[in-house]
Amino acid sequence: MHYEITGDNLQMVTLRLAQGESICAEAGAMVNMSGNMQMTTNMKGGLFKGLKRMVSGEGLFMTEFTPEGGDGFVSFAGNIPGKIFALNLADSEFIAQKDAFLCSEQGVDLDIVFTKKLRSGFFGGEGFILQRLSGRGAVFLHCCGDIMEMTLAPGEVVRVETGLVVGFESTVDYSIALAGGVKTVFFGGEGLFLTTLTGPGRVVLQSMDIAKLASALMPYLPVQNSSGR
Repeated sequence: MHYEITGDNLQMVTLRLAQGESICAEAGAMVNMSGNMQMTTNMKGGLFKGLKRMVSGEGLFMTEFTPEGGDGFVSFAGNIPGKIFALNLADSEFIAQKDAFLCSEQGVDLDIVFTKKLRSGFFGGEGFILQRLSGRGAVFLHCCGDIMEMTLAPGEVVRVETGLVVGFESTVDYSIALAGGVKTVFFGGEGLFLTTLTGPGRVVLQSMDIAKLASALMPYLPVQNSSGR
């Protein structure tokens, strides 16, 4: 499989598949495809894993794309302005926010994982449930805004605004801490809590929180009056 990511802040990934290769994606992510690309819908991993994906906010079913009679291509894009991040798993695990997954090769397994600490679930910006990506193959994640990637050394700490963590390797510790003292909490404008990530491991961050983007757009959206007009 070969891929190409095009665009700036409204990116699209085009995957070129040989006959016999397949790619799995969330329903509705496909933008275009070659005429010989066949689509089948199934519950990847069976009913139990499909139901667990529903708990994480994803769909029960996934769509599988396979070319017939030769090579083919299929393109995917996210549903918000942002970047696409390519991740190659090699019998490893990556923990991602629950709505970041776009598509992956067949060798990648999708599951859910619960945050280890209660306050991380309440205040982490992503709730209790995250996605665990494991196995071997390429995964494509969609991020809101721009991407920042870093590799933390053992014991190295980075503190991030809640909602801006796209994902991290399973070796990274994830927790929530107060943003600062009383004045910082109430007048700093950064919210009550920050996500704390402690290495070792790879971390992927995004520049925009979809909840903040929605809040910024709210004043400009038309408001219906009581008559429904």
